[in-house]
Amino acid sequence: MLVLATSVHAEEAVTVLNPENFESIALSAEKDVLVEFYAPWCGHCKSLAPVYEQVAQAFAGESNCVLANLDADAHGEIGTKYGVSGFPTIKFFPKGATEAVDYDGGRDAQAFLDFMNGKCGTNVQLPREVQAVKVLDPSNFDSIALSDEKDVLVEFYAPWCGHCKSLAPVYEKVAQAFAGESNCVVANVDADAHRELGTKFDVSGFPTIKFFPKGSKAEEYNGGRTEGDFIKFLNEKCGTERVSGGSLSKRAGRVDFLDDYVKNFVSADDEGRLSIVETTQTATVQKGMEKSAAYYAKVMQKMIVQGDSYASTELDRLTRMGDGQMKADKYDWLVKRKNILKVFRNAVTGEEEEKEENDTEEEPEEPETEAGEDEGEASEEPAVEEPEHTEL
Repeated sequence: MLVLATSVHAEEAVTVLNPENFESIALSAEKDVLVEFYAPWCGHCKSLAPVYEQVAQAFAGESNCVLANLDADAHGEIGTKYGVSGFPTIKFFPKGATEAVDYDGGRDAQAFLDFMNGKCGTNVQLPREVQAVKVLDPSNFDSIALSDEKDVLVEFYAPWCGHCKSLAPVYEKVAQAFAGESNCVVANVDADAHRELGTKFDVSGFPTIKFFPKGSKAEEYNGGRTEGDFIKFLNEKCGTERVSGGSLSKRAGRVDFLDDYVKNFVSADDEGRLSIVETTQTATVQKGMEKSAAYYAKVMQKMIVQGDSYASTELDRLTRMGDGQMKADKYDWLVKRKNILKVFRNAVTGEEEEKEENDTEEEPEEPETEAGEDEGEASEEPAVEEPEHTEL
């Protein structure tokens, strides 16, 4: 999901400049300052924002080594003063100097870090990030993407690709949501560095996303690029019930026709209930749902012995348990049992089923457009490097 222009540069670590504070900070006799001159509508500025913020956070403890930015679209007089003719333009202001030096280094976090360490005489390091996205390369691609046991979504990207950079935080959230599903994998591969893989799978632009069903050929992913789009797609393909953040949906563990059995069970007489229990015990369900089916039968048997209040009482007990220090698989099973118990409770009490928080459909995402770019132009970038500088 693209960050809204009004909040692209609202992060805390980057120092926000304006006409009132520009000289006191950028022209300070005590500070070395790197300044990004940006425009809110600039696509490359949006792509750069999280990288720039990451480096600013790394230097947060260095008061005299500052990463700052200025909305040069709103404050054009300052941009003009320093020769800004395109966005983003990055300039370095050494302490005590009145003239800026053009920054012509790389636009990745490590490049900015090395530059600032060299200028400021510091030794700041980027914190090591643990990513949920599985990184593929020629050594592990076949064993993961072509596995007979895993369903794998693969993004073929290039480090310089602006759309890939915009997609990265969204894709990482999707990977985090499925971190608990060992056989439903969210992965990526640098198809610029490993072009043989891109060629093998007909990659002609970045990002290209393909789905590799277990033991089958790759399929083009042509769905939306929001977190919700990806999660919905993977749940359908993998037979999972994940939601944003990695928890399970309110339907996890449930079987539609067994939910119908519950309604019939609650309204049946004693003889009818015994018959429904037997039918539930012998029901054929899809692979992976056998444990849930057995739990439906178990709850029915408990209600026959302990009464219809059993479902509510047991649900209250499991709710009080919380997650504690449970392992992920045990917590997932706890959630599934609670979901099934709610079906029984609602059938007894007549309560309506709770709706999922994200049941409402997401608004379609507007494609990012640059100045002078046709809105109908494909959002996929060609597999050739484009300049990271948007001319005014």
